[in-house]
Order: sequence, then C-alpha cells, then structure tokens
Amino acid sequence: MSRKVTDKGVERRHVRTIVVGSGFAGLGLAIKLKQQRRDDYLVLERGSEVGGTWRDNTYPGAACDVPSHLYSYSFALNPEWTRSFSKQGEIQQYIRGVAEKYGVLDKHVFDCDVTSVRWNAETARWDIESSRGSFTADTVVSAVGALCEPALPDIKGINDFEGEIFHSARWNHDADLTGKRVAIIGTGASAIQIVPTIAPKVAHLDVYQRTAPWLLPRFDRPYTSLEKLAFKHIPGFQRLSRAGIYAARETQVVGLAKFPALMNIFELIARAKLRREISDPALRAKVTPNFRIGCKRMLISNDYYPALDRDNVDVITDGIAEIKANSIVTRDGTEREIDALIVATGFHVTDSPTYNAIVGPDGRTLSEVFDQQGQQAYKGAAIAGFPNLFFLVGPNVGLGHTSMVYMIESQIAYVADALGAVARQGLRTVEVRRDAQDSYNAELQQKLAGTVWNTGGCASWYLDKHGNNTTLWPDFTFRFRSQTKKFDVAAYSTTKAAADQKAVVPQ
Repeated sequence: MSRKVTDKGVERRHVRTIVVGSGFAGLGLAIKLKQQRRDDYLVLERGSEVGGTWRDNTYPGAACDVPSHLYSYSFALNPEWTRSFSKQGEIQQYIRGVAEKYGVLDKHVFDCDVTSVRWNAETARWDIESSRGSFTADTVVSAVGALCEPALPDIKGINDFEGEIFHSARWNHDADLTGKRVAIIGTGASAIQIVPTIAPKVAHLDVYQRTAPWLLPRFDRPYTSLEKLAFKHIPGFQRLSRAGIYAARETQVVGLAKFPALMNIFELIARAKLRREISDPALRAKVTPNFRIGCKRMLISNDYYPALDRDNVDVITDGIAEIKANSIVTRDGTEREIDALIVATGFHVTDSPTYNAIVGPDGRTLSEVFDQQGQQAYKGAAIAGFPNLFFLVGPNVGLGHTSMVYMIESQIAYVADALGAVARQGLRTVEVRRDAQDSYNAELQQKLAGTVWNTGGCASWYLDKHGNNTTLWPDFTFRFRSQTKKFDVAAYSTTKAAADQKAVVPQ
C-alpha cells in the first residue's frame, strides 16, 4: 500500500501504480485493478470529479455521436438510457454512477493537476509533482484523453476582444447570449451542436467556417417505455442490441480503411441531405465540402443545416484577419461587430501540452521525442525510451466510426495484464524495444496509406506535422482487441527487481 518516502529532502507518497486522468480510460483501469485486487494505486485527476471530456464539455447541445448502448462499458451496461444518442449530462451521470458502483472513488485524488512526471534512474521509479503534492510510482499510466486540451486559434488581436469570449470546452454558463450578436469560430463536432441550440435566441450569429464538414442524418429518438423495460428485464436483449450496433458500425471500416471508393454511398446520402435542408443555392455551395467524405470526421446532425438557413445566421468563409475590441475583420476587409465570441476550434490532439510534463531517462520530454520522430507508440500503449510508462488512448488508437470505449477496454486489458506480468515476474523495469515499435508503426502507416484519411484530399487533425496519421486505427476494432488481449513481454526489454523488492501477487 502507499507509504511516504524521502528522496533528496523531498517527502513523497509512494504507490506501485499511478494513473493520470479519470475519464472512461482511467476510471476503467481503476476498476480493473480493483477487480484484480491490485490495490496499491492512485488516480490523479485534475478535475473535481470523474468524467473527463464529458465532465468538461457542458456547452448547449452537447451529446454523443455514438449510440448510447455502445458508448458504455461492456461490464456496466446501462438499461436506463433515455434515448438512442445520449446527451452530455446523461453520459456524465452514467460515468459517475459506475465509479460509485465499483467503489473506486477513494482511490482518486481530485483537483490534482500533474505538472511533472520524471524518470528517476537511481530508484528506477517515476517522480511525480502535482498541485496536491509529490508522489513516486513504479509505473505510471497516462489516461489523459486526446480531447482534453482546448486549442485556441492564433489570430491577431484575439486577446484584445472585450466581450464574452470562451472555448466550447470551457463554456461560460454565466454569459447570457440572448439578444446578442455572437460569432462562433469553427464548424466541427462541437460547433454543429452549439449553432442550432443558440441560433434561435441570439440576435445574430456569424459562423466562421474554414472547412465545411460532411453531415449525415442523426437517427436519434427517445426510447419507449416498452424498450426500456426490455433492456432491463429480458436477459440478453441489451447485449444483443449492442452487438447489432457494433456490427453495423464496423461495416464502415470497409469504406474508410479498405476500399475508399465505397464512401461514395455515404457521400450521396450527405449530398441529398444538404439539398433537402438548405434552400439557398449560394449557402449550399458555401457549405459543400471539397474533399471525400470520411477524410475528416463524419458528423451527424438533423438541425445544423436548417440553423444555417435562418435569417439571423450568416456563414463566413473569408479568413479572419484580425479580432478587435468588439468586432471581427475578415481578409476582404469586412468588419462585423459582435458582443460575444465562441471558440470551437477543437483540441491539441497531436501536440498535447501534457507531453511536456513527461521526462524520460535521457532528459528529453515526450514532446521533444514526438517532435523529432512523430507520435509513435507500440499498440498505442508503450513508447520506446520511456520505461514503466503506459498509455491509454495513445497514438493510433482513435476511431472515426464507432465507440472509443471498445478500444479503451482493449487497452485496459493489455495494460492490466502488463502490470500483472511485472508483479508475477518480479520485474524492475519494462520498456518496449525500439525495433518492435518501429516494425509495428511501419505496418500501421502501410495500412493507413490507402485509407480515405490519407487519400481523401483534406488536411485534418488526424495528421501530425510530419504528415503521418498518428491518431486513427486503420482496421477493424476486433483486430485491435485481438492484438491487445495479452501482454507480449517478448516485445519489451526488462530488468529484474532485487529479491526483496518482488511484488506480492494477489491470489
């Protein structure tokens, strides 16, 4: 169990495993460790409760674009979902309920912002600095999600704006937008949910679009009382529904990653939707994408296009030249006055600031390593040069078509098995071999080369500055699960712990 240790005059709390972050990934691993009776761990969470992106993103209209029954843990199905696509509040309530049900909240340190994770070669442990004190750990697991660090646009004068300004992921609920002149920068997944929600109550809304997204229908509806009773009381009914959703979603991989020409079917659906929902030919031309569907994230909405067609909404496609105290100036010289500015420009995915905090044995941060070679990992879980460090939702684990929770559970199984192997074999350090990582990534990039993400004619946050897709998994998700079913210690370099340091393995 945890104990206090003193290192060079600094008193630190030591635990065998520290997990950083408690969204779906970190919470799921905490539950897994408890189930395996590996109680010597802590979860450090910078927020005030569990939930991750679903705790942070509370903007109007926030909802999931993966069906409810699939966007949940397989070991904690929820028969109480109220509709086919859940809203933010319901998902956050579900996550909090799972944490309470499985009794892992006492293993959390909340309001704990991790500022440094540094390898100590003398002790072969990680030294962790945080806003809640100093820690050491034999192993660190980063469960910091990809969608947690808001990306702000680099626009001249943005800091001089005097009205209300906030990122979609840091929504200011005290700001009343009613009757105001509002601008929103961005047309991604968050923006298409925000725009229809606020358009009816603002005086005027300017939507600044850099790239038009492809939209598909959102088949969302409330569940009937009869359906909810069936989910709750008929054995296997909910799992069967979940399996059907999973299978249907998995078929999209054929077009996205195997035969991109098949995406033409989805494009025909999207074009028909566009013609049906936007009456103005000029506006329709503005919001028609110029790349193959699937190259960027496919979005689903039934009310975004109709919102753009409102008299009080304008879509601005001229680039922004400058932001003034209460206006935006576009590159053609037009100045538009506004009272509030919403920044919906996404997140730092391939360049997360959290990578600056992780310092390996050679003194380089993870950011510096990624900057030199690009984001690479082994099975999205381990990185050469960083011993006793694992990742959940690491490089090339993301998806563009189905539930990330499925991938997260696959990685949880892999990392938990790795921690078990360390304990069983009395290992002091475990580090993925460079050749294993290189071989794995070479195969990944070969698979990605022919996908719609690499051939669809768009620039997206899927790609890093080296031009490599370091975000997405280019195959069926069940194949990733097969790869991560067991920890393959043969792909790692290991050292043995001293005899008196061997772990006590739960029986």
